[in-house]
Amino acid sequence: MHSLAYFFKQSLQGFARNLSTTLGSIITIFLSLFIIGLFLVGALVVDNIVKSVESEVSITAYVKDDASSQQIEEVQTFIRGLDGVAEVSFTTKEEALEKFRNMSSNAAIVDELGGNPLPASINVELSDPQQVQDVANQIEQSQAFAKIADEDNPSDSLKYGQRTVEKLFSVTNYLRYIGIALIILLVFIALVFINNTIRLAIMARRKEIAIMRLVGASNGFIRGPFLMEGALHAIIGAVLGIGCIELLRNFALPRLQSSLTFLPIELGFNSFLMIYLILLVAGLIIGLVGSALAMRRYLKV
Repeated sequence: MHSLAYFFKQSLQGFARNLSTTLGSIITIFLSLFIIGLFLVGALVVDNIVKSVESEVSITAYVKDDASSQQIEEVQTFIRGLDGVAEVSFTTKEEALEKFRNMSSNAAIVDELGGNPLPASINVELSDPQQVQDVANQIEQSQAFAKIADEDNPSDSLKYGQRTVEKLFSVTNYLRYIGIALIILLVFIALVFINNTIRLAIMARRKEIAIMRLVGASNGFIRGPFLMEGALHAIIGAVLGIGCIELLRNFALPRLQSSLTFLPIELGFNSFLMIYLILLVAGLIIGLVGSALAMRRYLKV
């Protein structure tokens, strides 16, 4: 306990000796962790959006008007037996027209159609949206469905949103790669700043370190203040980053949610708590690693 108090006191003195470099180190860690935190928040938001889009992925199989009830039931039975299918339902032409009427902002358009051009359809809900392509392929290859498909080519009678999900995944993958590259760069810059700060602290205390060696001080006792100083830089930077993200959570995020009500961007406090813990641990690791690298190079103990 006495050693920890000594390490803490010496690290504070190191702050005072190299104030400008110390502030540069703390600000660099703060900005690095703040940007990393924003990427983590963004990643969770994008994950929510992807899951929301995936939950809406379904297959609609349009059938021709003269399809018999027996043929439709045969196709429904076949689809129910496929892996990845959760529920199968049937929408008649009349129900399709009524749904279109309810969704249309101009009811007069429906009245001017002069009939009902909408086909009946078999609606397929999936238990696993990732299997949508496999399920669609099996329906398309079904001879039973080919007989009642609304179009000559069965694939033209199938509509599903897999392409939307694939494009979304493609965009998120690019963003993920960019984010990882930026995080690596920011961590490297933070390590360089801590390395320089600890190097200056070692140079400022070189006479004191030499005396400690002469009186038999252990390597751990000599290294302790520098490790503590690097850890303090990181903790202060992490707390500043967490504080800024918390301000965004309380003030900016609610406004964003009210403006983009159609997107599921709401995150619970537990998600932010996890991010804060990650930032704190990451900052501590950066501080300790940066200090250790500096001591290994400049402190021969």
